[in-house]
Amino acid sequence: MSTIKQTPISDRLYAYLLSVSLPESELQLQLRQETAQMPMGMMQIAPDQGALMAFLVRLTGAKTYLEVGTFTGYSTLCVALALPPDGCAIACDVSEEYTAIARRYWEKAGVANKISLRLAPAIATLDQLLAEGQANAFDFAFIDADKTNYDGYYERALQLVRPGGLIAIDNVLWGGQVADPANQDPDTLAIRALNAKLPRDQRVSICVLPISDGLTLALKR
Repeated sequence: MSTIKQTPISDRLYAYLLSVSLPESELQLQLRQETAQMPMGMMQIAPDQGALMAFLVRLTGAKTYLEVGTFTGYSTLCVALALPPDGCAIACDVSEEYTAIARRYWEKAGVANKISLRLAPAIATLDQLLAEGQANAFDFAFIDADKTNYDGYYERALQLVRPGGLIAIDNVLWGGQVADPANQDPDTLAIRALNAKLPRDQRVSICVLPISDGLTLALKR
């Protein structure tokens, strides 16, 4: 007997899904629409993924958030709005241009005081946090940056997140390219390697969700 693996999501059904999901604030919608007009706008996470991340923050009671790859700040904004008043986020990126947009919306939303933006290669920032004694200091981490460094980001995030904390890894389906053995480009190889590693990693329990471009949730044991 066959089973339905996943309901196909048409544009109409996706619009319906958003209409019954956690609603975006007007500022979230404005940021998403502004980013969508940019040449690299496809790097922005989808609104349903933002809603899931905000839900996970509330579900777990997370107060400390670490983000690798901020772009124009939509994911940061979703999480920061869900963090409690005493919550804090560290956002890692290398682009002053893109994060200037992020800063503008964080200020408008009144969450800029919760967010520390680190403009430097993320590996260096994560290593600095570890050197500062921040191991096990974060409740939730999100990885959504250059794919060839995914394993390095994951290994450092695993040290920085507390036991019982959560790591979310974006783009793990990579437009379906990870399932095509003929595709051997560096980004695909890096994601495919991490995807293969995680189910065998005894330090975490994982769940892979087919939301947006694929999201792996890794719970640190």
